[in-house]
Amino acid sequence: MFTNPRIDLLDLNQALQELTKMDPQQGKVVELRYFGGLTIEETAEVMGISPATVKREWGTARLWLLQQMEGPDASNNSRQ
Repeated sequence: MFTNPRIDLLDLNQALQELTKMDPQQGKVVELRYFGGLTIEETAEVMGISPATVKREWGTARLWLLQQMEGPDASNNSRQ
């Protein structure tokens, strides 16, 4: 999900909390997939939703989290 080894886990946690407030289902998908290590099929079974829904929620959540993590500071860091 995040290939940058310099990701701050506190920032990631804060972003995940914000995501969960906005969309609890996406937050749960991230928790199960990223932190729980579950497959798409396992996540779907645990949550009682289809694998297609998990894939969609996972993709959307990942994109949102990456944008939050890289955010406006990313462009400032590249100028330094």
